[in-house]
Amino acid sequence: MGTNENAVLRVPAASPADALAYFTGQLAFRTDVSDVHSALEGGEPGFTLVDSRGAAAWGQGRVPGAVHLPTDEIAARAAGLVDPALPVVVYCWGPGCNGAYRAAVEFARLGYRVKEMIGGMEYWIREGLPVATDAGVERGEPDPRTVPVDGVSCAC
Repeated sequence: MGTNENAVLRVPAASPADALAYFTGQLAFRTDVSDVHSALEGGEPGFTLVDSRGAAAWGQGRVPGAVHLPTDEIAARAAGLVDPALPVVVYCWGPGCNGAYRAAVEFARLGYRVKEMIGGMEYWIREGLPVATDAGVERGEPDPRTVPVDGVSCAC
């Protein structure tokens, strides 16, 4: 390796086998807002969606159908609100917040299978997906930098 190698390649890319194991592992722990929305729209998603934010954030808007269970209350209240037979998908505000990680830890400690909805409420809103409040459900305009605007779905 030369001394002029760029920062991207300074550490070599993983082998295909290691990359397969790593990225498959990531999918076991994470899902995204588009996939969650699609599953919820289908009726019986097969998981419980949990909003782990506090009361003020919940009041500002949440994913329709989510269960409100702030992280600090999971240990005491999860058994009465969340079916342990179903996986749990947790979210918090967004990528700059580790609240979903803390919630996932609490659910895992209780024996639940758990995934994080990456992007959280921030990307839910940015994608123009429906947001529930006490006044009803609203849907904002999607951020054209996060979703296709020409009607063609992202092949992600």
